[in-house]
Amino acid sequence: MYESRKPMDEESATEPGQSEPGDSVIATHGLTKRYRGGQLAVDGLDLTVPAGSVFGFLGPNGSGKTTTIRMLMGLIEPTSGTARVLGRPMPRASRTVLPHVGALIEGPALYGFLSGRDNLLRYDAADPTADPRTRRTRVATALDRVGLTAAAGKKAKAYSLGMKQRLGLAAALLQPRRLLVLDEPTNGLDPQGMREIRSLVRELASDGTTVFLSSHLLDEIEQVCTHAAVMAQGRLITQGAVADLAAGVRGRLVVTTPDSGDAARVLKEQGAADVVVTDDRVTAEPPDRDLAEVNAALVTAGVRVRGFGVERASLEDAFVALTGEGFDVAG
Repeated sequence: MYESRKPMDEESATEPGQSEPGDSVIATHGLTKRYRGGQLAVDGLDLTVPAGSVFGFLGPNGSGKTTTIRMLMGLIEPTSGTARVLGRPMPRASRTVLPHVGALIEGPALYGFLSGRDNLLRYDAADPTADPRTRRTRVATALDRVGLTAAAGKKAKAYSLGMKQRLGLAAALLQPRRLLVLDEPTNGLDPQGMREIRSLVRELASDGTTVFLSSHLLDEIEQVCTHAAVMAQGRLITQGAVADLAAGVRGRLVVTTPDSGDAARVLKEQGAADVVVTDDRVTAEPPDRDLAEVNAALVTAGVRVRGFGVERASLEDAFVALTGEGFDVAG
Protein backbone atom coordinates (compact mmCIF):
# COMPACT_ATOMS: atom_id res chain seq x y z
CA MET A 1 0.00 0.00 0.00
CA TYR A 2 1.68 3.17 -1.19
CA GLU A 3 0.83 6.84 -0.88
CA SER A 4 1.04 7.70 -4.52
CA ARG A 5 0.77 6.11 -7.94
CA LYS A 6 2.19 9.19 -9.69
CA PRO A 7 5.31 8.78 -11.82
CA MET A 8 8.29 8.84 -9.49
CA ASP A 9 11.28 11.09 -9.93
CA GLU A 10 14.86 9.85 -9.77
CA GLU A 11 15.04 10.49 -6.02
CA SER A 12 12.13 8.17 -5.26
CA ALA A 13 12.50 5.50 -7.90
CA THR A 14 12.46 2.58 -5.47
CA GLU A 15 9.22 1.51 -3.84
CA PRO A 16 9.63 0.97 -0.10
CA GLY A 17 9.48 -2.62 1.05
CA GLN A 18 10.78 -4.04 -2.24
CA SER A 19 14.51 -4.23 -1.51
CA GLU A 20 16.32 -7.44 -2.44
CA PRO A 21 19.08 -9.18 -0.46
CA GLY A 22 22.32 -7.26 -1.07
CA ASP A 23 20.52 -3.94 -1.43
CA SER A 24 20.89 -1.17 1.14
CA VAL A 25 17.87 -0.71 3.39
CA ILE A 26 19.52 2.35 4.97
CA ALA A 27 22.10 4.48 3.16
CA THR A 28 23.44 7.87 4.23
CA HIS A 29 25.94 10.15 2.56
CA GLY A 30 27.61 13.01 4.40
CA LEU A 31 24.76 13.03 6.94
CA THR A 32 25.41 15.88 9.37
CA LYS A 33 23.51 17.41 12.29
CA ARG A 34 24.67 20.60 13.98
CA TYR A 35 22.48 21.94 16.77
CA ARG A 36 21.99 25.58 17.71
CA GLY A 37 25.02 26.83 19.55
CA GLY A 38 27.34 24.96 17.21
CA GLN A 39 27.27 21.47 18.77
CA LEU A 40 28.15 18.95 16.04
CA ALA A 41 26.20 15.79 16.93
CA VAL A 42 26.71 13.82 13.69
CA ASP A 43 29.56 14.63 11.32
CA GLY A 44 29.53 13.49 7.68
CA LEU A 45 28.08 10.02 8.26
CA ASP A 46 28.31 7.50 5.40
CA LEU A 47 26.36 4.47 6.62
CA THR A 48 25.22 1.38 4.69
CA VAL A 49 22.82 -1.18 6.19
CA PRO A 50 22.41 -4.28 3.97
CA ALA A 51 18.95 -5.74 3.43
CA GLY A 52 18.29 -8.78 5.60
CA SER A 53 21.01 -7.94 8.12
CA VAL A 54 20.83 -7.54 11.87
CA PHE A 55 22.84 -4.34 12.12
CA GLY A 56 24.36 -3.27 15.43
CA PHE A 57 24.88 0.47 15.99
CA LEU A 58 27.55 1.02 18.65
CA GLY A 59 29.06 4.05 20.33
CA PRO A 60 29.76 5.64 23.71
CA ASN A 61 27.56 8.28 25.30
CA GLY A 62 27.31 11.35 23.08
CA SER A 63 28.57 9.59 19.97
CA GLY A 64 25.54 10.58 17.88
CA LYS A 65 23.64 7.26 17.72
CA THR A 66 20.22 8.51 18.80
CA THR A 67 20.53 11.69 16.73
CA THR A 68 21.29 9.52 13.70
CA ILE A 69 18.26 7.31 14.35
CA ARG A 70 16.01 10.36 14.74
CA MET A 71 17.20 11.69 11.37
CA LEU A 72 16.67 8.30 9.71
CA MET A 73 13.10 8.21 11.02
CA GLY A 74 12.35 11.76 9.87
CA LEU A 75 11.93 13.06 13.43
CA ILE A 76 14.55 15.78 12.95
CA GLU A 77 16.03 17.41 9.86
CA PRO A 78 19.71 16.97 9.01
CA THR A 79 21.83 20.09 8.67
CA SER A 80 23.35 18.65 5.49
CA GLY A 81 23.85 15.36 3.68
CA THR A 82 21.31 12.74 2.65
CA ALA A 83 19.58 9.72 4.14
CA ARG A 84 17.65 7.07 2.25
CA VAL A 85 15.50 4.47 3.98
CA LEU A 86 13.99 1.62 1.94
CA GLY A 87 15.31 3.41 -1.13
CA ARG A 88 13.47 6.70 -0.47
CA PRO A 89 14.81 10.06 0.74
CA MET A 90 14.14 10.98 4.35
CA PRO A 91 12.49 12.97 5.80
CA ARG A 92 10.79 13.92 2.52
CA ALA A 93 9.31 10.45 1.97
CA SER A 94 8.35 9.84 5.62
CA ARG A 95 4.65 9.30 4.90
CA THR A 96 5.48 6.62 2.32
CA VAL A 97 8.34 4.91 4.13
CA LEU A 98 7.25 4.82 7.79
CA PRO A 99 4.29 2.41 7.31
CA HIS A 100 6.94 -0.19 6.38
CA VAL A 101 9.11 0.56 9.42
CA GLY A 102 8.63 -0.50 13.03
CA ALA A 103 10.53 1.58 15.59
CA LEU A 104 11.23 1.63 19.31
CA ILE A 105 13.21 4.81 20.05
CA GLU A 106 14.14 6.14 23.51
CA GLY A 107 11.53 3.91 25.17
CA PRO A 108 7.85 3.49 24.28
CA ALA A 109 5.22 6.23 24.74
CA LEU A 110 2.41 4.57 26.68
CA TYR A 111 -0.94 5.51 28.22
CA GLY A 112 -0.41 4.51 31.84
CA PHE A 113 -4.14 4.35 32.62
CA LEU A 114 -4.76 1.81 29.83
CA SER A 115 -3.92 -1.87 29.88
CA GLY A 116 -1.14 -3.23 27.72
CA ARG A 117 -3.71 -4.69 25.34
CA ASP A 118 -5.64 -1.41 25.08
CA ASN A 119 -2.42 0.50 24.39
CA LEU A 120 -1.76 -1.76 21.43
CA LEU A 121 -5.34 -1.45 20.22
CA ARG A 122 -4.87 2.33 20.16
CA TYR A 123 -1.57 2.05 18.33
CA ASP A 124 -3.17 -0.20 15.73
CA ALA A 125 -6.21 2.04 15.34
CA ALA A 126 -3.91 4.98 14.56
CA ASP A 127 -2.45 3.10 11.59
CA PRO A 128 -4.48 3.99 8.47
CA THR A 129 -3.27 0.83 6.73
CA ALA A 130 -4.48 -1.52 9.51
CA ASP A 131 -7.62 -3.59 8.87
CA PRO A 132 -9.92 -3.03 11.90
CA ARG A 133 -11.56 -6.43 11.38
CA THR A 134 -8.33 -8.25 12.35
CA ARG A 135 -7.13 -5.75 14.95
CA ARG A 136 -7.63 -7.90 18.04
CA THR A 137 -5.93 -10.87 16.40
CA ARG A 138 -2.89 -8.74 15.51
CA VAL A 139 -2.70 -7.37 19.05
CA ALA A 140 -2.96 -10.83 20.60
CA THR A 141 -0.22 -12.15 18.30
CA ALA A 142 2.10 -9.23 19.10
CA LEU A 143 1.58 -9.67 22.85
CA ASP A 144 2.35 -13.36 22.56
CA ARG A 145 5.55 -12.74 20.57
CA VAL A 146 7.02 -10.57 23.35
CA GLY A 147 5.77 -12.71 26.24
CA LEU A 148 3.12 -10.32 27.61
CA THR A 149 -0.06 -12.33 27.12
CA ALA A 150 -0.47 -12.99 30.84
CA ALA A 151 -0.01 -9.28 31.67
CA ALA A 152 -2.12 -7.95 28.79
CA GLY A 153 -4.95 -6.80 31.09
CA LYS A 154 -2.69 -5.00 33.59
CA LYS A 155 -2.46 -1.20 33.40
CA ALA A 156 0.73 0.01 31.73
CA LYS A 157 1.62 2.26 34.68
CA ALA A 158 2.06 -0.92 36.77
CA TYR A 159 4.49 -2.42 34.24
CA SER A 160 8.17 -2.73 35.07
CA LEU A 161 10.70 -1.04 32.78
CA GLY A 162 11.35 -4.35 31.08
CA MET A 163 7.64 -4.97 30.51
CA LYS A 164 7.28 -1.49 29.02
CA GLN A 165 10.15 -2.28 26.64
CA ARG A 166 8.37 -5.48 25.60
CA LEU A 167 5.13 -3.59 25.02
CA GLY A 168 6.91 -1.02 22.89
CA LEU A 169 8.44 -3.82 20.84
CA ALA A 170 4.99 -5.41 20.47
CA ALA A 171 3.70 -2.09 19.08
CA ALA A 172 6.48 -2.13 16.49
CA LEU A 173 5.47 -5.67 15.48
CA LEU A 174 1.74 -5.11 14.96
CA GLN A 175 2.24 -5.11 11.19
CA PRO A 176 4.78 -6.95 9.04
CA ARG A 177 7.76 -4.62 8.62
CA ARG A 178 10.59 -4.47 6.12
CA LEU A 179 12.74 -2.63 8.67
CA LEU A 180 12.74 -2.67 12.47
CA VAL A 181 14.65 0.11 14.29
CA LEU A 182 15.32 -0.67 17.96
CA ASP A 183 17.04 1.73 20.35
CA GLU A 184 18.31 -0.28 23.37
CA PRO A 185 15.56 -2.95 23.11
CA THR A 186 16.79 -5.02 26.08
CA ASN A 187 17.01 -2.07 28.46
CA GLY A 188 15.54 -3.07 31.84
CA LEU A 189 15.17 -6.75 31.00
CA ASP A 190 16.46 -9.58 33.17
CA PRO A 191 18.85 -12.12 31.57
CA GLN A 192 16.00 -14.42 30.54
CA GLY A 193 14.11 -11.52 28.95
CA MET A 194 17.25 -10.46 27.10
CA ARG A 195 17.65 -13.98 25.70
CA GLU A 196 14.02 -13.97 24.56
CA ILE A 197 14.37 -10.63 22.77
CA ARG A 198 17.60 -11.78 21.09
CA SER A 199 15.79 -14.92 19.94
CA LEU A 200 12.92 -12.79 18.61
CA VAL A 201 15.34 -10.56 16.69
CA ARG A 202 16.92 -13.63 15.07
CA GLU A 203 13.46 -14.93 14.19
CA LEU A 204 12.48 -11.63 12.58
CA ALA A 205 15.71 -11.57 10.58
CA SER A 206 15.11 -15.13 9.35
CA ASP A 207 11.69 -13.96 8.12
CA GLY A 208 13.38 -11.28 5.99
CA THR A 209 13.07 -8.25 8.26
CA THR A 210 16.14 -6.02 8.45
CA VAL A 211 16.83 -5.10 12.10
CA PHE A 212 18.77 -1.94 13.00
CA LEU A 213 19.76 -2.32 16.65
CA SER A 214 21.35 0.35 18.84
CA SER A 215 22.89 -1.12 21.98
CA HIS A 216 25.53 -0.43 24.60
CA LEU A 217 25.94 -4.18 25.22
CA LEU A 218 28.88 -5.35 23.14
CA ASP A 219 28.26 -9.03 23.84
CA GLU A 220 24.66 -8.57 22.69
CA ILE A 221 25.89 -7.19 19.37
CA GLU A 222 28.31 -10.11 18.98
CA GLN A 223 25.59 -12.68 19.75
CA VAL A 224 22.80 -11.41 17.54
CA CYS A 225 24.17 -9.05 14.86
CA THR A 226 25.55 -9.91 11.43
CA HIS A 227 26.89 -6.40 10.77
CA ALA A 228 27.82 -3.41 12.93
CA ALA A 229 29.01 0.18 12.87
CA VAL A 230 31.03 2.01 15.52
CA MET A 231 30.46 5.71 16.23
CA ALA A 232 32.65 8.04 18.31
CA GLN A 233 32.24 11.80 18.77
CA GLY A 234 29.71 12.02 15.97
CA ARG A 235 31.87 10.30 13.39
CA LEU A 236 31.74 6.81 11.92
CA ILE A 237 34.87 4.88 12.94
CA THR A 238 34.19 1.64 11.09
CA GLN A 239 31.41 -0.57 9.73
CA GLY A 240 31.14 -4.04 8.27
CA ALA A 241 30.43 -7.67 9.09
CA VAL A 242 30.79 -8.33 12.83
CA ALA A 243 33.13 -11.25 12.12
CA ASP A 244 35.47 -8.89 10.25
CA LEU A 245 35.55 -5.98 12.71
CA ALA A 246 37.77 -7.78 15.22
CA ALA A 247 39.78 -9.67 12.59
CA GLY A 248 42.51 -7.03 12.39
CA VAL A 249 42.79 -6.66 16.16
CA ARG A 250 45.27 -8.80 18.06
CA GLY A 251 43.75 -10.81 20.89
CA ARG A 252 45.08 -11.02 24.44
CA LEU A 253 47.79 -13.41 25.57
CA VAL A 254 46.51 -15.77 28.28
CA VAL A 255 48.75 -17.73 30.62
CA THR A 256 47.25 -20.22 33.08
CA THR A 257 49.59 -20.97 35.99
CA PRO A 258 49.65 -21.38 39.78
CA ASP A 259 52.64 -18.98 39.75
CA SER A 260 50.69 -15.96 38.54
CA GLY A 261 52.85 -13.34 40.26
CA ASP A 262 56.07 -14.65 38.70
CA ALA A 263 54.33 -15.04 35.35
CA ALA A 264 53.20 -11.39 35.42
CA ARG A 265 56.77 -10.25 36.18
CA VAL A 266 58.25 -12.29 33.33
CA LEU A 267 55.61 -11.12 30.84
CA LYS A 268 56.42 -7.49 31.66
CA GLU A 269 60.13 -8.20 31.23
CA GLN A 270 59.30 -9.71 27.83
CA GLY A 271 57.54 -6.51 26.73
CA ALA A 272 53.91 -7.45 27.36
CA ALA A 273 51.62 -4.53 28.22
CA ASP A 274 48.43 -4.21 30.29
CA VAL A 275 49.21 -7.29 32.39
CA VAL A 276 46.21 -8.39 34.49
CA VAL A 277 46.30 -11.12 37.15
CA THR A 278 43.11 -12.97 38.13
CA ASP A 279 43.71 -15.99 40.39
CA ASP A 280 45.63 -18.53 38.25
CA ARG A 281 45.08 -16.63 35.00
CA VAL A 282 47.34 -13.86 33.66
CA THR A 283 46.34 -11.88 30.57
CA ALA A 284 48.26 -9.24 28.65
CA GLU A 285 48.68 -7.49 25.33
CA PRO A 286 51.16 -9.72 23.48
CA PRO A 287 54.66 -8.30 22.97
CA ASP A 288 56.01 -7.78 19.44
CA ARG A 289 58.16 -10.90 19.44
CA ASP A 290 57.90 -14.64 18.86
CA LEU A 291 55.48 -15.98 21.48
CA ALA A 292 57.47 -19.23 21.65
CA GLU A 293 60.32 -17.17 23.14
CA VAL A 294 57.93 -15.70 25.70
CA ASN A 295 56.74 -19.17 26.69
CA ALA A 296 60.37 -20.36 26.96
CA ALA A 297 61.20 -17.38 29.21
CA LEU A 298 58.35 -18.32 31.54
CA VAL A 299 59.54 -21.91 31.78
CA THR A 300 63.19 -20.84 32.31
CA ALA A 301 62.02 -18.59 35.18
CA GLY A 302 60.43 -21.61 36.86
CA VAL A 303 56.83 -20.66 36.07
CA ARG A 304 54.62 -23.75 35.86
CA VAL A 305 52.72 -23.06 32.65
CA ARG A 306 49.42 -24.96 32.49
CA GLY A 307 48.07 -23.07 29.49
CA PHE A 308 49.49 -20.57 26.99
CA GLY A 309 47.84 -18.94 23.98
CA VAL A 310 46.20 -15.91 22.41
CA GLU A 311 42.43 -15.51 22.72
CA ARG A 312 40.47 -14.34 19.69
CA ALA A 313 39.89 -10.60 19.85
CA SER A 314 36.37 -9.67 20.96
CA LEU A 315 34.23 -6.85 19.63
CA GLU A 316 35.11 -4.97 22.84
CA ASP A 317 38.82 -5.33 22.04
CA ALA A 318 38.14 -3.97 18.56
CA PHE A 319 36.11 -1.08 19.97
CA VAL A 320 38.87 -0.06 22.37
CA ALA A 321 41.49 -0.35 19.61
CA LEU A 322 39.40 1.73 17.20
CA THR A 323 38.28 4.50 19.56
CA GLY A 324 41.13 4.54 22.08
CA GLU A 325 38.64 4.49 24.95
CA GLY A 326 36.57 2.10 27.01
CA PHE A 327 32.90 1.58 26.36
CA ASP A 328 30.54 3.84 28.30
CA VAL A 329 27.71 1.58 29.42
CA ALA A 330 25.42 4.60 29.75
CA GLY A 331 25.18 4.20 25.95
